[in-house]
Amino acid sequence: MKVVRSITLIGVLILIGSPAIAGDLAATVRKAIEHNPDVLITQDDKRAIEQDVREAKAGYLPRVDVSAGVGGEKSDNTSTMAATGKNGYLGLHREESGIKVTQMLFDGFFTKHGVARQKGHLKAASYRVLAAGEDIGLKAAKAYLGVLQRQEQVNLAKENLAAHQRIHDQIRMRSERGVGRTADTTQAAGRLALAQANLEAQEGNLRDAQVAYVRIVGEMPVDLVLPVAPADKLAADLDALIGEARETHPVLLSAVADISATQAQHEQARANDFPRFDVELGASHNDNLDGVRGANEDLYAMLRMNYSVYRGGADLARKRSTAHRISEAKNVRARAEDQVIEEASLSWNDFITAQSRVDLLRSHADAARTTREAYVKQFNIGQRTLLDLLDTENELFSAELNYVDGKYRLLFANYRIVASKGQLLSALAVTPPEEAAAP
Repeated sequence: MKVVRSITLIGVLILIGSPAIAGDLAATVRKAIEHNPDVLITQDDKRAIEQDVREAKAGYLPRVDVSAGVGGEKSDNTSTMAATGKNGYLGLHREESGIKVTQMLFDGFFTKHGVARQKGHLKAASYRVLAAGEDIGLKAAKAYLGVLQRQEQVNLAKENLAAHQRIHDQIRMRSERGVGRTADTTQAAGRLALAQANLEAQEGNLRDAQVAYVRIVGEMPVDLVLPVAPADKLAADLDALIGEARETHPVLLSAVADISATQAQHEQARANDFPRFDVELGASHNDNLDGVRGANEDLYAMLRMNYSVYRGGADLARKRSTAHRISEAKNVRARAEDQVIEEASLSWNDFITAQSRVDLLRSHADAARTTREAYVKQFNIGQRTLLDLLDTENELFSAELNYVDGKYRLLFANYRIVASKGQLLSALAVTPPEEAAAP
């Protein structure tokens, strides 16, 4: 019991301590994308890969190495024998310094394919940023509509409670005048308590919706405006939706970019099949080197070739490994395509179902309201019982709750369809994060 109270208290503190935000759906989605950790993680990943690209490009530029050293040496060689006229070690204070500039001329296309590989990763990361934005945008839309739905249902519960209160008061007055029966008063009181419990339940659902909103957006919702469904952004049919999703969904585009990256990695693994050529320029200044007193200076310019003929089979293993990486990336892309098609199909089915239900639910609610009004008149002239009147109130309340639920299901289904092809942010006129790639 203490644990439950603690959790409840934490939730209340979160809601009270969170600043409020008023605005439309686009503003809510924009706010969620700016602060959601999932989006920020993908942005940092993309920025890191940008530096990986710069690191790969460094292979085209010259390399400068500076060295220096100081210490003592003991030498026994022909030079020391000539200097001392006897065998034995000659101890000297040794100093070294040098500079070397190396420019790659040909490295078996290692650098070229390394840059292409990182650019592929960069493109994939950019699409992942966009995919994260789309995903959080849809979650924000769901939370936004959830708050609006629960607010409407709370108002319905209040109206239902008010109706039960009127009936209860009416029955109690009749009973006090000796016209009504005590059982009617008891039954009306019981239904009034149920109506109060229904209001409590709907208010609890509203608080849950607000918590979900705060978790996604980071701020409390205030004065939310009912959005207009993006009907002009919907596809003509399921086949058209799947076709668009294949072309524009960022998850699928990211998987395609990853294939390019692994193909470049495979080509990079073949670099050791070729010799490497570098131009090397160097200079050195040494003192007391190898037992010879005095300065020892060098200046040189060299064309160097290095060809690794055999490295224990490591080069062959790496080529085989990267070939499997290409196959893996293609299978990941195939899996992503299946997931995109599945989500598009599910979102379309959800839309069709919600669209066919909403008019029926509205008709049911209208009929229940008309019936309620007729029953009230008939009850007042004794043609309907109290039970009839109370039942029709509950029927109306249930019908209107179902209609509100169906209405918001249809509205969310519109946004889900747009998101299933990766176009939710553009439909809401929300600018994607700067790090995101535009499909």
